[in-house]
Amino acid sequence: MQGERSQRNRSVRGVHEDFEHRSTKQLKRGINKERCPTVAGPSLLFRESLFITMQHISVKAFAKINLGLLITGKRPDGYHTLETVFAPINWYDELTFASADELCMTCSNTDLPSDDNNLCLKAAKALRDHAGTTDGAAVGLTKNIPFGAGLGGGSSDAATTLRALNMLWDIHVPPADLHSLAVRLGADVPYFLETSGGLAFASGIGEQLQDLDCSLPFHIVTVFPGEHVSTVWAYRNFYPRFERKVPDLKNMVKRLCRNRDLAVLPVFENDFEPVVFDHYPSVRKVKEELLEEGALFASLSGSGSAVFGLFDRKEAAGKAMQVFSEKYPASLTPPSFRMR
Repeated sequence: MQGERSQRNRSVRGVHEDFEHRSTKQLKRGINKERCPTVAGPSLLFRESLFITMQHISVKAFAKINLGLLITGKRPDGYHTLETVFAPINWYDELTFASADELCMTCSNTDLPSDDNNLCLKAAKALRDHAGTTDGAAVGLTKNIPFGAGLGGGSSDAATTLRALNMLWDIHVPPADLHSLAVRLGADVPYFLETSGGLAFASGIGEQLQDLDCSLPFHIVTVFPGEHVSTVWAYRNFYPRFERKVPDLKNMVKRLCRNRDLAVLPVFENDFEPVVFDHYPSVRKVKEELLEEGALFASLSGSGSAVFGLFDRKEAAGKAMQVFSEKYPASLTPPSFRMR
């Protein structure tokens, strides 16, 4: 599996560079596992006993944008096929995982469920059932990525949970099995689980991935206009264009990254944009304002409502970030950014 690190290595090498891993020898000193905490977020999770009482992992789960999203057809099972390029951005959730007597979760955002409806716990239970283990874990989530934004925050959290608990529980689930679990959780979960952390071309329903040996040479300003767009609604209501000839996104993005060929930017259309803009004028306005601030290109990400702009100049990107962050949640990503 492309970009997958071996899970048999118990050190942090080969795993996400933000993981902090504590040896299981600490658990063998006769100290009981902690029960699930009631704190509001992972920043407080077991702070006093982190180095003494248990194995502990902390990690950042980064968001993504879609550079182009072309819906190419609909399968007999109802799923739509697509082609897109995933690109990571510097907007992330923070998760911690600690050994516990049961599976439980705390979340800093009370608008999100922290029960079995949360993708983190769905991922944890799917992994535990697959491995046949009875281990528990206390999962703490500080939610920074807006949800319902088309940035893949929930999918990134789910992928991070699979990676972290595979190590915490020392269960050595192979990459192919992790992929199968990831696809069942969400079509874009494999991107956060398997790739090398940079650009990736996705096809199928989004689960067929190819790492692209390049990175975006632009500053990226990503803005969340505050509208929560349902992906299910977007797929039901977008305006199909199945008959068109689909451009070669892989070749186009390589020309963009390696040669800075700005002439290819118009091919990176998002098929959700027309319907989202028709129903959410405020989202359209953010795209227009990004272009007014000097973006070379601006687009909806995923099914929205987040919109991003690509900037050639650092000063223009910084100014746009300042303007938008006064009104909306926003992030600024440097050129050539990678998740790991």
